Amino acid sequence: MPSLQQTFGARLRELRTARGWSQEHFADVCEIHRSHMGEIERGEVDVALSTLAKLAKGLELTGGTLLKGIL
Repeated sequence: MPSLQQTFGARLRELRTARGWSQEHFADVCEIHRSHMGEIERGEVDVALSTLAKLAKGLELTGGTLLKGIL
């Protein structure tokens, strides 16, 4: 069974690719280092609330919408 971090990373990757964005472009939009974005998408790290806010803002979503179906 995937971990919470892996499930979140997969959702984030799905939302990013649906927009046709590269990981590097999305990281730039969110002002997050590309390697950290990779760690997030692979589910290797816990995401801080401040990072979650950057990711949601980058996708033009609310935090709740970004987390939908994960918790």
